[in-house]
Formats: sequence, structure tokens, C-alpha cells
Amino acid sequence: MRPEVIPFALGLWAAWFVGIVFQFWMLGTTGISTWTVIGVLLTLFLCFFFRDPDRSAPESPDALISGADGVVLGVEKLQEDEFLKTDALCISVFLSLWDVHVTRAPMAGVIREAGYFPGKAIPAYKETSSRVNRYSLMFIEGEQTSCLVKQIVGLVARRAIHWPDLGQGVEKGERIGMMKFGSRLDLTFPRKDITVLVEKGQRVKAGETIIARLNGVSET
Repeated sequence: MRPEVIPFALGLWAAWFVGIVFQFWMLGTTGISTWTVIGVLLTLFLCFFFRDPDRSAPESPDALISGADGVVLGVEKLQEDEFLKTDALCISVFLSLWDVHVTRAPMAGVIREAGYFPGKAIPAYKETSSRVNRYSLMFIEGEQTSCLVKQIVGLVARRAIHWPDLGQGVEKGERIGMMKFGSRLDLTFPRKDITVLVEKGQRVKAGETIIARLNGVSET
């Protein structure tokens, strides 16, 4: 379980304590209260949501892996002029409240850009969310290709965080961030470098599912 659960749990327990005090002292009622039931259920949900299972990344050097658990929203062709500066393919994954929200590096490389950008909060499954919503960005430069990682918040999510610093190296499958509640992850690669293996509607797992392969790189 991620330590990021702590402030949420403390806030929940503070609200639960106030509710219990109000019930016992102001209303004079005893026994198991609705506040207690709600508090227990929400605590269990927080423990479930902030879970962080171990994953084993495929060792194949040409494998590019999913950075998030969820469902593939689609694969979009676009022109990425800010970081990749070339024709690109963007693989989008939508995370529901029930998915693991720890994100992982889709490839090994060095973090060349990282930051958090303000924006709107429309549903993350909508195509326009990748352009107008708040997001956290990491640009990973590898030996054979590069990847632009965007953690995009939706209606429920209010924060997307990244852990690596500028200039820091990351390994394929390494934990790199977290989106707090339902969100979207966009992974953008140079189009000429990869062959996409996933399609819309397919379920993927962060750190395990191979979403694309590098062109011109041997599997062994």
C-alpha cells in the first residue's frame, strides 16, 4: 500500500471522530453508528485504492509496456512538436476507480522533462481530456526511442504526481507516479519507432502488458 494514503486516512478518521462525538454527546445515542459503518467501508476502500502490487516487467529488449492498469481507449496518430518533434502514436489507457493507480515506466531511459500543468476536469474517457485537463508530464529519453508520459486527471481525480526528478534514470516497469482516483494515461512514441500490439477496449496491466514493440530491435 502506498504511503500517500496517510493524509486521506487521517482526514477520514478525523471526520469519523467528529461524527461519533456528535452522536454520543449531542444526540445521546449508543451502539454501532452509521458513522462507524461508513468509516470502516471508506477505510477499506482507501486501502484497496492505494494498493501497490509488485509486477515483473518482460525482459525482451524490444518490448514497450503499459504504464497503467485499465482499458485502452484507443491509438491515435498525431504530430507531437514539443518533445518528440515528429509524427507520433499515442496509446491512451483509462483507469476506473477499481484499477491500481500506481503508474510505471513503459521503457528504460532518462527523465528529460517533468512537471505538473493546470487545466480543466472533464471526464478522462473523453478524447479532449488529453488536451484540456490537468496533467502531470514526464518525457523519457531512451537509447532506441523516447516516450512522452501524461498522467491526466478526470472528474474525480484531483492530483497526479510523479516521483523521478529531472536527469534521473528509470528502468522499464519502475514505479514513476500515481493518479489519485479515476484517471487516464497517455503514452506517446515516435510513429516510426514502434509497432503497436494493443487495440481499443483491451485490458492492460502496468508493468506487464506489452503494448508495442520497437522496430529494428531483436527480441533476444
